[in-house]
Amino acid sequence: MLTDIAAAEAAIKTGKFLFLAGDERVLSRLPRGNWIGGTIPYFMGQDGGVTARDRVFVHEAPAGTQGAKIAVYDEAHLSSIPRDAPENGFSVIIIPATSRVHVSYARNAPGYDGIFLKPIIGWIAGVHLDDLGQVHPKVFDGSTGAAHPDRAVVMHVTLPAHQQASIGMVNLFKQGQGDELAFTEEGFLVRDCLVNGTQVNFAKYLRSLGVDTRLPLVADYSGTRVNVSFQSVNDKEGTVALYAPVFTGVTYRVAEPVKDYVREFTALLPTGLATLSFSCNCILNFLYSELEGKKTGAITGPITFGEIAYQLLNQTMTYLEIHDVEPT
Repeated sequence: MLTDIAAAEAAIKTGKFLFLAGDERVLSRLPRGNWIGGTIPYFMGQDGGVTARDRVFVHEAPAGTQGAKIAVYDEAHLSSIPRDAPENGFSVIIIPATSRVHVSYARNAPGYDGIFLKPIIGWIAGVHLDDLGQVHPKVFDGSTGAAHPDRAVVMHVTLPAHQQASIGMVNLFKQGQGDELAFTEEGFLVRDCLVNGTQVNFAKYLRSLGVDTRLPLVADYSGTRVNVSFQSVNDKEGTVALYAPVFTGVTYRVAEPVKDYVREFTALLPTGLATLSFSCNCILNFLYSELEGKKTGAITGPITFGEIAYQLLNQTMTYLEIHDVEPT
């Protein structure tokens, strides 16, 4: 839940395994313990969406957790995350926005050996929107107190045999019926694209059609819809900045328009969930759905600069359920 600093400190002192979110000044004050954290001042709290620099969102590993290991990864070692993950359990990963590890994970995670075999969920740490370009997002290793602007922090959680973890996702968007878009270069910054096979400047294309850039690009990966959200269109430079990279060999379309963002997003919220151990929602959903003061069902958590469900996602809500199962 979303709580004050004193309650967060008390939770840490119990020795429980925790995943925290809060402003850098808050996280840096917390005692060492079994926690990882990332910077963000936006939350979906138990009373609704809120912006707060003096609060901490506390997620707790499920009761009965057999143990957990905190690890910090630089760019060169990100691919070892699936190998380090427990055979029965899950891994929570937090990555600072705009860092080299952010770019590397976004580009390369789908190709990591075993990436889709174990539950890996998490988020991209950010900052207050007023601080963009002035303050670096950071992640925290609570076991040492160290803050990192250029590393990923992961907690690998081992569950008992009678429990299993699964990842869920809410994605409001599906591919529209418009042009097929493809890219000859991969990355977060795009200049040209192929529109139905013809090369054009992407910024001019978007402007000429009056594309609503609140709608992401959507790729279909064998039935799984993956969004790439627009950050900005620079008409002077002829470039388009994205919140996730585009890839070569993938067909994208602009998402189908949404008639009522708030109503349609709310209608997709899951009900009857098992025990939730983690969840997060995208800052763009927070802004475009005008979620300040509104609730997203029973799901609470940080409002993030990107979501991770195995790979990097945009404009989604992700969550982790813990299920009781019969031991084999």
